[in-house]
Amino acid sequence: MATSTTKDRAGEGRRGPAPEPDGAGRRGALLHRLDVKGAPYAFVAPFFVVFAAFSFYPLVYTSWISLHRVELATLDVMEWVAFDNYVDLWNDSRFWNATANTITIGVISTVPQLLMALGLAHLLNYRMRGSLFFRIASLVPYATSVGAAALVFTMLFERDFGMINWSLGLVGLDPVDWEADKWPAQAAISTIVIWRWTGYNALLYLAAMQAIPADRYEAAAIDGASRWKQFTNVTVPGIRSTIVFTIVLSTIGATQLFGEPLIFGQGPNGVTGGADNQYQTLGLLLYEEGWKNYQMGRSATVAWAMFLLLVLVFVTQRLIKRLRSRTS
Repeated sequence: MATSTTKDRAGEGRRGPAPEPDGAGRRGALLHRLDVKGAPYAFVAPFFVVFAAFSFYPLVYTSWISLHRVELATLDVMEWVAFDNYVDLWNDSRFWNATANTITIGVISTVPQLLMALGLAHLLNYRMRGSLFFRIASLVPYATSVGAAALVFTMLFERDFGMINWSLGLVGLDPVDWEADKWPAQAAISTIVIWRWTGYNALLYLAAMQAIPADRYEAAAIDGASRWKQFTNVTVPGIRSTIVFTIVLSTIGATQLFGEPLIFGQGPNGVTGGADNQYQTLGLLLYEEGWKNYQMGRSATVAWAMFLLLVLVFVTQRLIKRLRSRTS
């Protein structure tokens, strides 16, 4: 009995109030709290630093330049003109021509590209011999530089000695002046874009298709759905978010199209977009204003017009989506 009492008293002594932490203990607790609460911010901080340095700051600075008259040779000399550059751009027929060319080239390159990518991904999704080889081969055009691809296709579409016109001659068709005419030139440029990006989008679709549960296809097959019905009712709805993602990427890429038309029509006199601007895009107009006419203020204005065009497209898409959801 005395022994148990002694143990109880010893336990009570051990359960006394804990000693207050010293300075080192407080610093350790503070560092622990900072580590737990501040580590997530530290991990994402590099992204925001890079974004602020290479995206946000150039965007703000470009908007500031667009409100001035600035020449390329004297970037430190700015003359405030407010919105005069935007008014001049609005009244410039070259801007509307470049906008129309950007839209048409974007449509005739994006729509076939995504449809072909969807079909290619559907084929690669089935078990077939050499599927790994075809998946790797589909990335080769994407890995090829814009300059190399554009130069090769420029030679293929050459008027007098190009392989495309030679093939047309074999079937009795007259040669086409691919660069001089508007629609042939835009079709040729769109072919370069389609060739470069179809395989990349196909792999995105393939990854999304492989994430669809197999039991959905089994249920559709039990219900008697054909392969086409399974594709339209199971596959396409299952990768809808990926399709929207590729449409967004393709829209941004089409608006910023620059390298392909520049190399396709680069002549000895430095003409960009064709002699009659028949395939001049907004990217080429930006280049012409800034690096041929040396008007950096107007070039920055074109850049902001491209940005506002993208904003308008996405706002319109969101409004259409909301209207559809309300009506349904």
